[in-house]
Amino acid sequence: MKILGEELGKIGRWYLALPPLLMIGFLVGLFLLAAAGQSRLNVADERIHRSEVRERAIDEFFALIAEAESEQRGYLLTGERSYLDAYNGAAAKIAPALDRLADSYANLADSAADIRQLRTLSAKKVAELQQTLALYQQNGPSSAQSIGRADVGQRTSDAIAKIIGIMRDEESIDLSVETARWRSDLWLSRSITTGGLILNIGLVLLATGLVYADMRRRALQAVDLRDQKRDLARQVEERTRELTALSTHLQGVSEQEKSALSRELHDELGGLLVAARMDLSWLQQRLPTSDPAIEQRFKRIHECLSAGVDLKRRVVEELRPTLLDNMGLFTALRWQFKESCRRNGLACTEDIPDSEMKFDPYAAIGVFRVAQEALTNILKHAEAHSAELTVRIENDMFMLRVADDGKGLKPNRRRNPTSHGLSAMKHRIAALGGLWEIDNPESGGTVVTARIPMSSMLPSETQLADA
Repeated sequence: MKILGEELGKIGRWYLALPPLLMIGFLVGLFLLAAAGQSRLNVADERIHRSEVRERAIDEFFALIAEAESEQRGYLLTGERSYLDAYNGAAAKIAPALDRLADSYANLADSAADIRQLRTLSAKKVAELQQTLALYQQNGPSSAQSIGRADVGQRTSDAIAKIIGIMRDEESIDLSVETARWRSDLWLSRSITTGGLILNIGLVLLATGLVYADMRRRALQAVDLRDQKRDLARQVEERTRELTALSTHLQGVSEQEKSALSRELHDELGGLLVAARMDLSWLQQRLPTSDPAIEQRFKRIHECLSAGVDLKRRVVEELRPTLLDNMGLFTALRWQFKESCRRNGLACTEDIPDSEMKFDPYAAIGVFRVAQEALTNILKHAEAHSAELTVRIENDMFMLRVADDGKGLKPNRRRNPTSHGLSAMKHRIAALGGLWEIDNPESGGTVVTARIPMSSMLPSETQLADA
């Protein structure tokens, strides 16, 4: 120091002491500025957080209003208890949600009027929903629908939505302002901190190394996740194939069991009923009587046996249509269609070729069951007045089309996993390598269409040889 002082004069000692002092002063100032910047950021964060809390409270309150209205409408349309339970749950949460919304705006006097108006409108809305439910439960759907047509509830909902929209817009503006302020403070803090980063290059390099190591770890994890995803996809595909094969096998087993039961009913029960009728006729001839009561009893027994024979015949045909085995697919479809329409008073039109080739028994029964299930859906659910059955063979494709003029199929029912009839039809066609689709045309009604390659409809060479 003395040597340097002599060489540098009076300023020598200060020249050596100045850099450490400047460095210490810079670090202290940097620390104070960073603390002040962090304080500003914390304040901005708190404001943003409060704004987000208010937005969540708004969304929660409006979602509960919409949910209550939706579930109440579902109950009015379907009468299902689950919708009523869901409505009661949503309605019970509206008041607490509104309280939370009011609490989030407790420090904002300008929004007090909006909160009071929301309380009034929400109470009015809940009262309207309750009144509609009460009318529905007391007087039936017509009274509840009269309130719905008055558009009172819709005006209340629109008023709520308008206030919510205004509050959301205000929150969006406030959030934008606070976000811009937060970004400004963040930029200032980062600018101040940049000087300190120059003095901490070593830490930056260390952090870079750590980040690189973390990125490498994440890349390896991504590769592992990709491999796991591929394995899961392969397992799902394998399970799907197994379930499809199992379902196809179960359908085949079911058809075999139905066929065996049909033959047993036809041979055993049919024989018993016919023998009973013959014995009754023999007794009636051998034991003539003029007693009207006895004659009435004989007649009633004959009618019961005839009804039993008819019932046996219908059950046998439902289990395994004899026309399908003896006369072919087209004849069986034509008989099934006309007989079902006749029993239910439905105007039916069928367009089926007069002549047919020999089809594979499994494919024939599959197509027959699809047509049978489609016709059953028409009779049970469509409320139709007419139906149409069309069969075509075009460009090596077998086409089956069943249409009606009913009320159509709701879109949510197509995706309903409990719609086993639709799922069974789709699976039967898919098992034959075909395509199945259901549509609601603009003209009304429902159209079920199945397209199957003729290669799946025709019997194999082994089956032809056995025949």
